[in-house]
Amino acid sequence: MKGKEIVPFEHQGAPGDMALLLTHLGAAYNLARWLMRDETEAEDMVQEAYLSAITHFAGFRGGDGRAWLLTIVRNTCNSRLKQKGASGRNTDFDDAIHSAAARQTPNPETLLLLAERTELLRKSLAELPAEYREVLVLRELEQLSYHEIANIASIPLGTVMSRLSRARQQLKQTVSDRDSPVSALRQPLA
Repeated sequence: MKGKEIVPFEHQGAPGDMALLLTHLGAAYNLARWLMRDETEAEDMVQEAYLSAITHFAGFRGGDGRAWLLTIVRNTCNSRLKQKGASGRNTDFDDAIHSAAARQTPNPETLLLLAERTELLRKSLAELPAEYREVLVLRELEQLSYHEIANIASIPLGTVMSRLSRARQQLKQTVSDRDSPVSALRQPLA
């Protein structure tokens, strides 16, 4: 290719292009792992979403880069889930193994109680329907606004609010049902 200079990607756009994408890598992975419910697939989906984002970065019209990127991640995950069918949604996700932040607590009893509560919450969240889990993760874990969630999920603002309300109610009910002394009696001893 004489006469045509090959320019590496990082120099093709504005200097902040890659920084925008890298800034939101954690949020992208967090959403993907809760949607895919499998660490390896979540990593694959984030890579695929980032390739798509890089390819279509010229179409980004400014504004909230995080919401734009998470929309791509969501769409990438949903496309893969549709390809796989509903069976892929029933895979358990072990948050203890995949947690990036390992907390150190000096008291073993406190550590055990924290682990039990975390597992209870993780299982309860995993049991939520996908549309509830999605909005709850975006709001509570990623701290996105209702408007940002509506844009990412392509749903009306009222639907975001109703799904969040229902998700919180269902999560609260599931956690309280599992945490009650009566439910502890019903569970078989190991």
